[in-house]
Amino acid sequence: MTDGEDTAETEGANNGTSGDSAGAASDDGTGSESGGTAIRRDRFSGGPARGFMSSLAADRRIFEADLAVDRAHTVMLAEQGIVDEDDAAAILDALDDVEAAGHAELPEAEDVHEAIETAVIGRVGPEGGRMHTARSRNDEVASCIRYRLRGDLLDALETVVGAREELLDVAAEHGETLLPGFTHLQYAQPVTVAHWVASYEQALARDTERLLAAYDRTNRSPLGAAAFAGTPFDVDRERTAELLGFESVVDNSMDAVSTRDFLVESTSAMATLAATLSGLAEDLVVYSGRDYVEISDDYASTSSIMPQKKNPDTLELVRATAGEANGALQGLLTTLKGLPRSYNIDLQEATPHAWTAVDSVPEALEVATGAVATADWNEEVLAAEAGAGFSTATGVADRLAMAGLPFRTAHEVVATAAERLDDDGDESGPDVAVIEAAAEDVLGESLTDFVDRETLAATLDPGESVAMRDSQGGPAPEAVAASVERARDRLSADRAAVDDRREAVAAADEALAAEVATYV
Repeated sequence: MTDGEDTAETEGANNGTSGDSAGAASDDGTGSESGGTAIRRDRFSGGPARGFMSSLAADRRIFEADLAVDRAHTVMLAEQGIVDEDDAAAILDALDDVEAAGHAELPEAEDVHEAIETAVIGRVGPEGGRMHTARSRNDEVASCIRYRLRGDLLDALETVVGAREELLDVAAEHGETLLPGFTHLQYAQPVTVAHWVASYEQALARDTERLLAAYDRTNRSPLGAAAFAGTPFDVDRERTAELLGFESVVDNSMDAVSTRDFLVESTSAMATLAATLSGLAEDLVVYSGRDYVEISDDYASTSSIMPQKKNPDTLELVRATAGEANGALQGLLTTLKGLPRSYNIDLQEATPHAWTAVDSVPEALEVATGAVATADWNEEVLAAEAGAGFSTATGVADRLAMAGLPFRTAHEVVATAAERLDDDGDESGPDVAVIEAAAEDVLGESLTDFVDRETLAATLDPGESVAMRDSQGGPAPEAVAASVERARDRLSADRAAVDDRREAVAAADEALAAEVATYV
C-alpha cells in the first residue's frame, strides 16, 4: 500500500478546527489524548486491520512531496486569512523540524499524511491541526503523487534524451557499415548499422513525445478539491498550484481527487518505451549470436560451468523489463476498472504499479543504450552476410523497373532467378547469368534490352544496393546522414522542452521556500 487517503474531510473535527485532524496534543507527541493519531483516535486506531491498511513505509517515496504540499497549503491559508499568520509560522517551523528528523522518525500512523500532521500537532499543539483546514487527504495525496511523479518523469525524459544522443553518435560513426536486414528473421535487404540504430532513435523520439505529454497532464493541481465536494473556505487553488509549480488546476473537485488517468498515461508511456527497448535488446542478442557484434564485457556475463561462454545477460534482462512494465500497466488498469466516483481506497493499490514502471524502465534504457554505444561490430562478417539469401533481389527488381519493366514483371524475373538458385542448391548467390536466363524465360527477350550487364552486376553488390536506396529515411549513407541531422534538430528541441519544465519546477521550489521564509 502506498497512499492512505481520506473518506471524510471533517470526520471527528472538534476544538473549533476544520478538517479531520483537530485532535489535542498529547504528552507522547502523537496528537491524541488517548493514544490514537491526529485522525484516528482510539476508535479507529487499533484492531488487526491497521497494519493491512497502513502505507506509511511505502509512503517514504512521497515524504518530501507531502511536506511541499503542506507548506504550500499552509502559506495559502495564511494569505487568505483562513489561518492566523502566527499559527501558520508555527506549523511551517514544525514542518522544517519534521523534515530534518526524516521519514524514519515519524510516529506510527496509517500513512505519511497522517503521520506528518500528528508530528506537527505533537510539536505545536492543537493549533497544528489547522494545517488541514479546507483540505482532505484525498486531494492531498493526489497532489503528492503528481508532485513526485512529475519529478520521476523528468528524470526519465532526461535519460531518454541522453540515450537518443548516444544512438545518433553511433549512427554517425557507422554510416557505411553494412548490416543484413531481416523480416520474419529471414534475410531481406542489406542496410547499415547506422540505419538500424537510427530506427531506434526515432522510436525513442516518439517515446519522448509520449512522456512529455504524460508530464504535462500530470503537472496539474488537485489541491483544494478537499474530500471531493469542494470546501466552504475561500481557498485559492491557483495560488497553491503556483507555489507547487503545477501548470494548472484540475477544475472539477470530484474528478480532481478520483482520477488516476495521469498514472495510466505515464505507465503506458513507460510500457511503450520498454517494448521499444525489448526489440532493441532482442536484435542485439540475435546479432551477437550470429557474430555480427561483440557486446562489451561491461554488459555481458559468463556461465558458471561453461568457461567459454559470453552471454548478453543484461540485454536479456532489458528484454524482460517489457513484461514488468506491461504487467504494471495491466495491474493499474485492473485496479482502476469499475471504480465509482469519487474516492475509494482501492486507489492506494494503484500507485505502486506506476512506481514499478518509472523505476525499472529508465534503468533498462541506460543499460541498452550503453550496450549499443560500446558494442564492437564485426565488419568483415557483416559485409559477407549483407548479401546472404539473395538479399539484393529487391534492388535488382527495382533496377529493372527503373529501366522500364513493370515492377510486377521485374518481380517475376527476379523470383524466377531465386527459384532457380534454390532448385540448384546454389548458396554462392546469384550472378548476372542467372538473372539473364530468368529474363529469357519470363520475357522471351534479352535482359540487355533493358539494362546493361555492368549496371546489373553492380546492383547485386550489397553496398551498391544500399547506396541506391537514397530516398528520405532510406539506408543510403547520405540519406542516413540527413536523417541524423534532422533527428539532432528534434533532439535539441526536446532537450529544451525538458529543460524548460525542469527549470519551471526549480523556480517554483525556490519561490515556495522564499514564501515559507517570510513566516519562519
